[in-house]
Amino acid sequence: MSMRVAGIMSGTSLDGIDVAIVDIAGRKIKTVAHASFPYPLSIRGRILSVSNARCDTGEISRLNFQLGELYAKAVTGTCERSGVPLESIELIGSHGQTIFHRGTGDHPNTLQIGESSVIAERLGIPVVSDFRTRDIAAGGQGAPLVPLVDYLLFHSATKSRVALNIGGIANMTVLPAGASPEQIIAFDTGPGNMVIDQLVAIFSQGKQHFDRNGRIAAESYLNHKLLERLLKDPYYSAPPPKSAGREQYGVEFIETLRKTGLPTPDLIATATVLTATAIATGMERFAPATEEVIVSGGGVHNTQLMVQLAAFLPTCRIVTTAEFNVDPDAKEAIAFAMLAYRTWKRQPGNLPSATGARHPVLLGKVTFGSK
Repeated sequence: MSMRVAGIMSGTSLDGIDVAIVDIAGRKIKTVAHASFPYPLSIRGRILSVSNARCDTGEISRLNFQLGELYAKAVTGTCERSGVPLESIELIGSHGQTIFHRGTGDHPNTLQIGESSVIAERLGIPVVSDFRTRDIAAGGQGAPLVPLVDYLLFHSATKSRVALNIGGIANMTVLPAGASPEQIIAFDTGPGNMVIDQLVAIFSQGKQHFDRNGRIAAESYLNHKLLERLLKDPYYSAPPPKSAGREQYGVEFIETLRKTGLPTPDLIATATVLTATAIATGMERFAPATEEVIVSGGGVHNTQLMVQLAAFLPTCRIVTTAEFNVDPDAKEAIAFAMLAYRTWKRQPGNLPSATGARHPVLLGKVTFGSK
């Protein structure tokens, strides 16, 4: 018997809220509906303002509850757009908005906001949230958490694949032919759209928040010296498990780029190549036998980035998740619906080979609704 689950995802790119409604039966997942809701500009700005080490705790608390309201409205909005009855949804998985994540060091920690109690109260549906903390408590980095779902959706007995998601951060799941879940490795390769998006917002004075079709990058110049300097960061050659976030590629990183004095469009072009190079470097080091790359996330819409990726990986067939009947913009939301389902069924959701945890764990906390 299948269970209908809604997954809610808002990533580090801060472009908005994705909701996917899926029917899950064991390992089988069928997408019923998907919708995206952009963040109001004021909310986006406020999230950015608290995504650093020096911020107002009162503002974090207010945003926590306000995002819970927005997430609940996003679920009802998805139901209204698709004609799916809200009462048919039995469970919700909410990733929340990451405002801080540090998976390594003396005191690894992470914080996602978007109050699950508000979602459960407004919708009357149980909510699984706060997925990353248990993995960190078990010695992991709290990321990446999608690899188990990548394995269920895309692994093959005969083809070696990589599931690549290009969101704010780019991450890959390496799926060798015939591998078991315990053999899977996954890691964040480095920046995805995050650096590009921040530079575009500066260049357009806030009128644009992403490089549509990669046009700015395509019309600008790559600075080879800057690229070479950026690629000397030891993160790119470090072995997995490893994870990255706004802490590495946020405001301070952007200020470092701007201090070079280069024109902002050239910084955008260089950041685009940085994303593609970091992905290709990760594959060359840790997935050299890959035959197919299955791409999802907002990066699939950046034509320039996808062209560069194809040039760096000439022996790989590059496709989007649409070829597997998974909307590239919905995959992360689908993943957290699946992880919520596994928690509800008392099944582990992390892969220690991907996160570095000491053992598999049940992920998240359950907030019960009225159902």
